[in-house]
Amino acid sequence: MSLAHNIDFLRRLPKLTTINGFGDYGRDLRPGRSSPLIETTEFGTNPGGLRMFSFVPDSLQRPAGLVVVLHGCGQTAASYDLGAGWSTLAKHYGFALLMPEQQRSNNANGCFNWFNPQDTTRDSGEVCSIRQMIARMVGDIGLDQRRVFVTGLSAGGAMTSAMLATYPEVFAGGAIIAGLPFGVASNVREALNGMFQSPSRPAGELGDLVRNASGHKGPWPKLSVWHGSADRTVNPANANEIVKQWLDLHGLPASPMSEGTVDGYPRQVWWNAEGETILESYTITDMAHGTPLGIADNDERYGAQGAFLIEAGISSSYHIADFFGLTEWIRKAKAAAEAAKETAKIIPVVTPPPPAAPALAPDRTKVVWPRPAPKPAPEPPRKPRRRAINVGAVITRALTAAGLMK
Repeated sequence: MSLAHNIDFLRRLPKLTTINGFGDYGRDLRPGRSSPLIETTEFGTNPGGLRMFSFVPDSLQRPAGLVVVLHGCGQTAASYDLGAGWSTLAKHYGFALLMPEQQRSNNANGCFNWFNPQDTTRDSGEVCSIRQMIARMVGDIGLDQRRVFVTGLSAGGAMTSAMLATYPEVFAGGAIIAGLPFGVASNVREALNGMFQSPSRPAGELGDLVRNASGHKGPWPKLSVWHGSADRTVNPANANEIVKQWLDLHGLPASPMSEGTVDGYPRQVWWNAEGETILESYTITDMAHGTPLGIADNDERYGAQGAFLIEAGISSSYHIADFFGLTEWIRKAKAAAEAAKETAKIIPVVTPPPPAAPALAPDRTKVVWPRPAPKPAPEPPRKPRRRAINVGAVITRALTAAGLMK
């Protein structure tokens, strides 16, 4: 392609991206809705020029986890949080939330620059800015560095691939929604080709793109992949390429180890030698480009339907948090409470002895000859008294054993 064609292509890019769904969707919160996110302005050198927003609930599970959430093109941190429901999840399950935000001065469409080598190279550009935000959050709040996760939609999903590739030692896991594999584009033209065509590559080649992004030797983060089968903005074949890339990194076979359905949608699963799920892939049949929303397993709804936030009958945010292991806090609390109830049930109920019968007045009309006093009957052996059980102490010990109280 000639230089003139490249210049003409770049000149038409804003129009192209709007036509293909990367325009101004969801930039503003709905009227009357406020965001719980707080902005932090000082978090390092910020070479990528991003903004940092976060949410920390009043009650954090211990050890405390962190989820980094990356919005799509045209969105803001606050609008995507409202739509996907991450701060509601964070409050309910007790984990911290970090939501970086792109600036129009960096990308006219508000997209993370997942295709720009300067922004996807370790210790450079936007990936470095996000890494600095994570360091600030971990240091300020005392988060567990072994429980840091990242997820994102569309361009945010592609940037999630970049974060996992450039800083794999930072993350325990990730989740990519309607995104692309790492390293398949180094300019805008290659980015659009990857989005619309998604040419197939050998698994080893895809794996090498990640291995060459850092000096990391493993273990690699676990990954959850989500894509709508009717996506016309990012070709659904990209989900297969992402899966191939990470199967190669983990040394897992191409065929899934388990296949089933969750809320009516196909899910493929791979696990490691210890039986831990390392990779999963959801295909949301007949869904277009966006984040799937629905009722979660706990009968709660997280998020709100909007542009590229699609009611699909499955809550991707909830299932991703569950895949990260962040919903275990509530499960353990319920289990501890049930155990305490069962312990309380076996406490014996001691029935008090009946009151002594009143003595009868003597009948003075009869003469009673004295008789020898009967020998007192031997007292039956006394049973040892049961110690009273402190039910509150039992419940406290159960919650402490589950790691829910100090």
